[in-house]
Amino acid sequence: MSSLTLVIGNRNYSSWSLRPWLVLKQAGIPFDEQYIPIRSEAWNHRIGDLSPSGKVPALIHGEVRVWDSLAICEYLAERFPEKKLWPDAVATRAEARSISAEMHSGFMALRQNMFMNIRRHMPTRGRTPETLADIRRIEDIWNSCRSRYASEGPFLFGRFSIADAMYAPVALRFQTYDFKLDGAAGDYAKTLLALPALQEWVAAARAEKEQLAHYEPLEA
Repeated sequence: MSSLTLVIGNRNYSSWSLRPWLVLKQAGIPFDEQYIPIRSEAWNHRIGDLSPSGKVPALIHGEVRVWDSLAICEYLAERFPEKKLWPDAVATRAEARSISAEMHSGFMALRQNMFMNIRRHMPTRGRTPETLADIRRIEDIWNSCRSRYASEGPFLFGRFSIADAMYAPVALRFQTYDFKLDGAAGDYAKTLLALPALQEWVAAARAEKEQLAHYEPLEA
């Protein structure tokens, strides 16, 4: 099997890059990382050759190109079935896929008003009614999963799965915007933030020098 290369953008901002990166790290799947700062000169010259959509993340595996975060995770689950990246039971796997797809396509208010910016602390921003409604839905998902699967491990469905990678950037957002969750949902957020792989990503994000004005408001 040829080697995997994951093309990612700025760790500080690119929540979508983080998701498959975290899956690869947690699963212990060897891969090469190709970092291209978003909207940089290197980005303008190279991203079209690496990603058909012109966006990150993108996975290169020999002649195969996969250029969507959830599609990359599904590809990894198929190529590495021994890593058990989805729950075993059919019904549980369907639920995990459903909440992953919900994260993938929904929560637009959260995305727009609490964008990912690991280096900043902005506790007063983004708490619109629509954003709070998104957060309540996420809190319900986390509490529901943890109440039913707590005996099987610390993650949403017991052991780490793609669903956890899909929600990991949300835990980082809650940290940036100082949004505290109580009970099982709060404990789960702490579990994600304590992952060595996620801490590695955060450390690299904080070391980056590039800034994107759209994600750097004048007032924090």
